[in-house]
Amino acid sequence: MTLSHTPARSTHTSSQRSLATGHLALCAVLLAAITATAAAWGAKAVPGTQDRLKSDVQYLSSDKLEGRGVGTKGLDLAADFVRQQFKKAGLDVTRVDGGAFQKFTLVTDVKLAKPNAVKLLGPKGQSIDLKIGSDFEVCAFGGSGKISGELVFLGYAIDAAEAHYSDLKGVDLKDKIAIIMRRTPLQGDDDGPFAAPHGGISRHAALRSKVSNAFGAGARAILFVNDPHSNRSNAKQALKRARDAVVTAAVALDGAKPEDEKKQAETRRRLKVSVAQLKKVQARQKIGLPDPLMKFGYARSGNTGNLPIAHITQKVLDQVLKASLKTTLAGLEAAIDKDFKAKSQVLPGWTIQMQTSINTVRTEVKNVIGVLEGKGPLKDETIVIGAHYDHVGLGGRGSLAPGSKEVHNGADDNGSGTVSLIELARRLAGRKKKLPRRIVFIAFTAEELGLIGSARYVKNPVFPIDKTVAMFNMDMVGRLRNRKLTIFGTGTAPRWKTLVETKGKQHEFALSLKPSGFGPSDHSSFYGEKVPVLHFFTGTHSDYHRPGDDWPKLNLAGMESIVGMLEEIIVETALDKQRPKYVEIKGRARVSRMGSRPYFGSIPDFGTDGPKGYPISGVAPGSPAQKGGLKGGDLIVQFGPTKIGGLDDFDLALRKFKGGDAVNVIVVRDGKRKTLKVTLAKPR
Repeated sequence: MTLSHTPARSTHTSSQRSLATGHLALCAVLLAAITATAAAWGAKAVPGTQDRLKSDVQYLSSDKLEGRGVGTKGLDLAADFVRQQFKKAGLDVTRVDGGAFQKFTLVTDVKLAKPNAVKLLGPKGQSIDLKIGSDFEVCAFGGSGKISGELVFLGYAIDAAEAHYSDLKGVDLKDKIAIIMRRTPLQGDDDGPFAAPHGGISRHAALRSKVSNAFGAGARAILFVNDPHSNRSNAKQALKRARDAVVTAAVALDGAKPEDEKKQAETRRRLKVSVAQLKKVQARQKIGLPDPLMKFGYARSGNTGNLPIAHITQKVLDQVLKASLKTTLAGLEAAIDKDFKAKSQVLPGWTIQMQTSINTVRTEVKNVIGVLEGKGPLKDETIVIGAHYDHVGLGGRGSLAPGSKEVHNGADDNGSGTVSLIELARRLAGRKKKLPRRIVFIAFTAEELGLIGSARYVKNPVFPIDKTVAMFNMDMVGRLRNRKLTIFGTGTAPRWKTLVETKGKQHEFALSLKPSGFGPSDHSSFYGEKVPVLHFFTGTHSDYHRPGDDWPKLNLAGMESIVGMLEEIIVETALDKQRPKYVEIKGRARVSRMGSRPYFGSIPDFGTDGPKGYPISGVAPGSPAQKGGLKGGDLIVQFGPTKIGGLDDFDLALRKFKGGDAVNVIVVRDGKRKTLKVTLAKPR
């Protein structure tokens, strides 16, 4: 298709036209001068790029590096490799306490310690000592503590205004111990108020939701118990599976040919095993329904670890319920289902003595930093080029392949960005003349856990943030398709859009430009400190956070093109006498987002260990949080009437409001509590 253009009639005078012509001529001269200057600084293509990219990413995404998960030896091997390549390229790798590593520690695991004890005490001198492993288990998503207090039956610990149901309403939980059933009411009703689509589980059934609700209402500890409906359902399924196995084995035996003695013997063996298993299931269910306890470690990443939490059996709880309420857990469950009304209440005279002991395991992680010093009057100004080098290890938290224990090699995410960072180091360090500004190359750690490495750097920068003029980031640049390249942050400095469009056209990219400086990668940490940013991204794919993200699927030629384009942008930024001017862009860029909670605008600080609360590293420009007076470094400890112990608590508290609501938010700032009023916006 050809587009025709008819120029509008000119209304300029001849003198105006002459002035315009002179101005254009001057611009042409300046552009030629800048181009000549860039050439003089050594903008030459570097041969062998794809071979180096391939070699580097083959190593970083090999099984030997264990998916570069935090806590794996492979992540340390990756850090050593990046440091070696930085040094080999000619970077200074001694600027962080004499080395290249900016080190810090993270909590990466929890271990059950001792002592752990639960004792239930009744008003008539009753004393029930629970045995760990059979009567109770400590929950790894809770915390350590020694407490005592009154017991409150809190139903399902659900507070759902949209379903007109609340286990919390009208119950005083302050300093008490909450007994909470798992799952939701009316589970047998496929059209019930908490039925999830496609056979899923309601968010109200999530352990983190229940813990947050109880903590926010003032509970000191929690005892979980399996809901009777699930125990009955699981028993039926176990019996059905055992019976089906017997039938399958019997059919196989019946179909075996008499002359095939080996096959007949094997099918007889399978039938015998299946019959024995069926009898075992039937015998176990005659004694009582299975009531499995959550093993220590289950749902470890599910909450903040603020409260001592244990899981007790229904048999133990029924002793207390019969004595205090003249009913059982099954009776309470049936009563809730009958009229869809909560049955939360204090268990008269019953108290608990409880102690849980959990040790946290901390792991050292490190950003890898290499420096290329500048020369001239602008040498104290810094340009940061970054890419995170961690991935999700052997699955688990962060993996989109449930249950997988395979190595998640992360060739694209973010082996591609890391090797591109190394290649840029080689190119820029290999120039004949030093650039006017300092270039700092950073391979960030723990991005997958919440931008932790970049957040740590901007909080403890090697070079002043106020003299950091730009940050360029690469995250998943290895799957270029149809030359489509997405670049975030094009509105964070006035010059970016034109510069990016010009370079994109020269390199024949189909660009998708996103103005916002906030997004799902490490550039967000810098933009939160008012540093102009650009983030390069080639899109998600079906191998994202799965074991299939392997190096043969990378587009090496596409990566080379991105490196070439970014090199030119960096050089022009380094040469320009004026630093890029920061622009405040309202809103937040996302790869995807779902949910209906109102918009608040806080930026989590995942790298902070400290008092209970939700720490923030910043607020989005123009957001309700900014307008309400919140700042980076604040610790949110209460949101409306709800206590906040962490991000999960904040997220769930936020969902109880709607856009337009004004909420009192209590923060701790410089050691002092401060109450701020925030008017929430509509969901985005």
